[in-house]
Amino acid sequence: MESNIQIPESARRVLISRNPKAGAKSGLPVVERLSELLASQGFLVETLTDIDELSSKSGQLLRSGELRCVVSAGGDGTIALLANRLPRNTPIAVLPLGTENLLSKHLRMRGDPAEVCRTICDGRAAKFDAGKAGNQVFLIMAGCGFDAEVVRRLHNDRTGHIHHLSYAKPIWDSIHNYDYPELRVHCEIPASDSAPARTQKITARWAFVVNLPRYAGGLRIAPDAVGNDGLLDVCTFKDGSLWSGLRYLSGVILGQHASWDDCVTVRAAKIRIESDSPVPLQLDGDPGGFLPTEIEVLPDHLTLLVPQ
Repeated sequence: MESNIQIPESARRVLISRNPKAGAKSGLPVVERLSELLASQGFLVETLTDIDELSSKSGQLLRSGELRCVVSAGGDGTIALLANRLPRNTPIAVLPLGTENLLSKHLRMRGDPAEVCRTICDGRAAKFDAGKAGNQVFLIMAGCGFDAEVVRRLHNDRTGHIHHLSYAKPIWDSIHNYDYPELRVHCEIPASDSAPARTQKITARWAFVVNLPRYAGGLRIAPDAVGNDGLLDVCTFKDGSLWSGLRYLSGVILGQHASWDDCVTVRAAKIRIESDSPVPLQLDGDPGGFLPTEIEVLPDHLTLLVPQ
């Protein structure tokens, strides 16, 4: 499993990053309860909503050895923001509050303040890889094609908190308007004991680059992905149409898609994806711009507090 790190007991400062846009308003009492529990254990706790202030203060406390962790109170988008803005090696704990919390599910962490408090008190951390697309770090996966078009439409029309029903209209609009442009996926596959390093080119209509084996709705597009192997799992589907998409979805649900001829999966350290059309990219469920994109793995980039 992940390599374990024990945070020194002398590190007694905890910063809570609360994204006011993430999750329902009921999340605020949960944050306040966690703060109370940590204070009762002798920690000095501060809740911040400004990412620049959080980045500066966490860096100072990390350098002085006082920082226990930064708590990500929100969804996957909140922790992705922290991964992009906090100094490397900042210990991060997860308090899931958002619509989708794939990372917390992977870590088997619930939105229970008492449970998160215990994890912070234990001080056990683990190193995880991350992915990087252009200048943006992602934790779980990158997708380009139909799913990224849905994400793009959702965020263009966003006016408040996102819930599961928010996806209905973007999915409907994408079904009627997305034309599945061809994607060219170039994968740099490092040498192994049985094969030399090589580059593999794949032509597809759907492409996913996965760091952790989680996707919305419990789908497992790359079920064998490992978060600390120094590689990213690439999964592509060849055909582009709504009916093909439904077939691929059924294959993912049943765990059969990886054996199909029109599904190609590889593990790579670097990936370039390009298209002749302006195909959108999504990173951990947030818009990531448009193709072309260069994606690479960042080994041991994240330090996450994990439950015993």
